[in-house]
Amino acid sequence: MTRLQDQQPEKQPVQDVENPWVEAFKTIVVSGILALGIRSFVAEARYIPSGSMLPTLQINDRLIIDKLSYDFRDPARGDIVVFSPTEALQQQNYQYPFIKRMIGLPGDKVEVKGGRVYVNGQPLREKYIEEKPNYNFSTEEFNRRLKIKGGTVPPNQYLVLGDNRNDSYDSHYWGYVPRSKIIGRAVIRFWPPNRVGELGEGPVPATPK
Repeated sequence: MTRLQDQQPEKQPVQDVENPWVEAFKTIVVSGILALGIRSFVAEARYIPSGSMLPTLQINDRLIIDKLSYDFRDPARGDIVVFSPTEALQQQNYQYPFIKRMIGLPGDKVEVKGGRVYVNGQPLREKYIEEKPNYNFSTEEFNRRLKIKGGTVPPNQYLVLGDNRNDSYDSHYWGYVPRSKIIGRAVIRFWPPNRVGELGEGPVPATPK
């Protein structure tokens, strides 16, 4: 049973007024903790240091990276992803994250030939690339060279390419990206102001003639 309040109100203790500098410091600390939590688990900002994703991403573009959605769905073809250096890249002393476009999903057979990219025998229509690739590549030949079983992208790994196909250090050089290395998906460009917005559409299968 709730105790009734006495008829005589109790005197309220006098509260000390906190130093405004202490209050400001607490606010900054709490804000920093919240910002760190958001950056660690939800989203973060990144800038583009190279031209490997031209023309989609320009040098010094600033992007928001969604770090949460891949907890609920798998990466999709066409996603622009940020990932930590793979084991092969670490052996070459790469330390900072890469950004590339998702092309091959687990189980896909990917080929680059005749200036086009084929996934499972189907050519992709890619309006976003800088120019047609001037090299040949196939997951089958790549896997055979590295003694990887099968001729497709291995389970839980992905094949990524830069939109600037002929000037991008990507999967056709060093291999696949494990799912565990993927940091998140680039979703919005927030700088420069004249190009703020979403990053455009991904590849689609070419319409048969």
